[in-house]
Amino acid sequence: MSSRCSIRDVDDISIHETESGYVSGSGSESSLPEIHFTKPHLAFLNRQLQFLEPQDILRWCITSLPGLFQTTAFGLTGLVTLDMLSKMKLPRPQMVDLIFLDTLHHFSETLALVDRVTAKYPLVNVHAYKPDGVDTAEEFAQKYGEKLWETNDELYDWVAKVEPAQRAYRELQVAAVLTGRRRSQGGKRGDLDVIEVDEAGLIKINPLANWSFQQVQGYIQENQVPYNELLDRGYKSIGDWHSTQPIKAGEDERAGRWKGQQKTECGIHNPRSKFAQYLQEQERKKKEEALQKALSDLEVAA
Repeated sequence: MSSRCSIRDVDDISIHETESGYVSGSGSESSLPEIHFTKPHLAFLNRQLQFLEPQDILRWCITSLPGLFQTTAFGLTGLVTLDMLSKMKLPRPQMVDLIFLDTLHHFSETLALVDRVTAKYPLVNVHAYKPDGVDTAEEFAQKYGEKLWETNDELYDWVAKVEPAQRAYRELQVAAVLTGRRRSQGGKRGDLDVIEVDEAGLIKINPLANWSFQQVQGYIQENQVPYNELLDRGYKSIGDWHSTQPIKAGEDERAGRWKGQQKTECGIHNPRSKFAQYLQEQERKKKEEALQKALSDLEVAA
């Protein structure tokens, strides 16, 4: 079975036939079709899943989606998801590993929380991914210049978050991820579905899409889940130290992120960024030039 899932229109689906007309999970992987969600199927799933409790959505994910991981920056919603999964007493093959993007610019409180979380949930594997080729904030600045998030925020998002995420998905063979996004967070998340498929074919599940901040906070307190100390200092959504501020009463939950900028997402949950489009175009031109050179060489040889 393929580790990459994609969404296609009904007309785009090819029919895979075997000699008997059937396929089974015990057969060879090459005989099995890829997993596809048609648009009607995806809409149906969202209608059904939106009425379920998060724990039921998580159970559906575990039994239905291969290559399932949880992406997290250890915010409150992600911590609730982690705690819910830990209480399901899943056997090791069904446990959901975590992917943490260490941008090298997290608050020290966030990094301390990672240690507390791994101590409380010792059976959970955390895969940490840093920007390619650097291990510290100092090395990052030497390679890309001081305050890259100010001089070129698209490039910063790419090297600190998007590229490491893509590398993680590729190396870990990720087909689906659990996210901590909720409708009540506002901005582009206001009309969030429980299950989505991005343009690369990655399935994204938002198991707590329907929950409010109060519900999330209540769960954390009732279940004694470790959380980021910054939440006690007026922060609600916590990212990198240079782009996160406390919020005022009445402001949206994510109002402290990129304050004063026309920006609400870092790039991981956005459509393909301009920088990614640029890289894709450069790769296309490179292949085109190589093809032209090969054709020219053939003409010379003839």
